[in-house]
Amino acid sequence: MRLGGLQKLTLLDYPGKTACTVFTEGCNFRCPFCHNASLVKNRSVELPLDEFFSFLKKRQGLLDGVCVTGGEPLMQSDIEDFLYEIKELGYSVKLDTNGSFPDKLKNIVAKGLCDYVAMDIKNSKSKYLATAGVTRDILSDIEESVSFLLSDAVDYEFRTTVVDPLHDHSDFYEIGAWIKGAKRYFLQNFIDSGDLLSDGMQSYTKEKLESFALVLQGFVPNVALRGV
Repeated sequence: MRLGGLQKLTLLDYPGKTACTVFTEGCNFRCPFCHNASLVKNRSVELPLDEFFSFLKKRQGLLDGVCVTGGEPLMQSDIEDFLYEIKELGYSVKLDTNGSFPDKLKNIVAKGLCDYVAMDIKNSKSKYLATAGVTRDILSDIEESVSFLLSDAVDYEFRTTVVDPLHDHSDFYEIGAWIKGAKRYFLQNFIDSGDLLSDGMQSYTKEKLESFALVLQGFVPNVALRGV
């Protein structure tokens, strides 16, 4: 495993849990609005595995869960072993993914190696590749992961980082129809971290985000905003 950082405490990343967040290096997407460019490009300061697990052992009984994010964690060849070690220490695991590795996702869930999955919905299908910053057609993989989570095999959420000028009302109408009946869907306001892959990205106002959420509520009963 290549780890690029650790947030020792979060009350927001794992719903209902007191957790830490560990960041994995590398990603197969190049979303222009990505706020973790150093992780995506493998330029972050690497966190030794033994240091990470030493931290977890010291926090047993104090933390409920571990959020595994990226980058894209499912790119890591030894992700299953990594999650197994976390679970062996008694922690719940939340896995963040872009959904482009449906077979890995299914195997991890089948083996009981994660308790909650947060999957990014980058945009409507017609804009997906451009928003993800890729040329290879990954849409069939994304659709497979969406269908899998909609089957309720594991607790989950969908989420979209909303960026001006990448998203508009028609996109959320398409997304709503795509994930109709989803358990929960979060619209996350774009934040300029200063470590972006591209320029020209901006956030929307709270009122604009609320108007997007209104479009979605006919498809997904539980829609909420984050970062506003």
